[in-house]
Amino acid sequence: MAVMETLVQSNAWMRDVLQAVREVRPDARAGAGVLRDLVWGTLFGSGFEPGKVRDVDVVFFDSRDVSRANDDRVTALLSEHRPGIPWEAKNQAAVHTWYARKFGGEPVEPLTSIEDAVGTWPETATAVAVRLDARDRIEVCAPLGLDDLLNGVWRRNPRRISEEQSQARFRRHDPLTRWPGVRVARSS
Repeated sequence: MAVMETLVQSNAWMRDVLQAVREVRPDARAGAGVLRDLVWGTLFGSGFEPGKVRDVDVVFFDSRDVSRANDDRVTALLSEHRPGIPWEAKNQAAVHTWYARKFGGEPVEPLTSIEDAVGTWPETATAVAVRLDARDRIEVCAPLGLDDLLNGVWRRNPRRISEEQSQARFRRHDPLTRWPGVRVARSS
């Protein structure tokens, strides 16, 4: 995990993102595409460009309040702390209340923790989230490991999305153009 921690710590924009997350909700983590963009841009592309980040996924787990208003409240607080960053906060304890409606398919089981939630994210390389602890150390949550992220492998996580959804995401993200050093692997 030292490589991951170094990549995050060495990027001032990402450190600022994590400081804002810690200020607003210390138990929350930032992850998914923003980390993939940082790592793959740095290791397999032409560099990381914060201005091209589509959103900064911030995840927390609050089973006491699974309302959409909770997500909106955390997103608004993050925006107040760091305007201009495309924040998207989601309470992972609430995913089961909206997932099927948003993405189709059968209802999903309630998630049990941040680790459980991160382990359902669409690609193995994006199933990673980080936070800054009270001592400014990077804590990494990677229930599927870091190999695909650090080795530039695009692989579907079969736990939550279908092959069809994965192919649509692949076309939308165009990883082989954005990060020429990345390779595509079949999910197991």
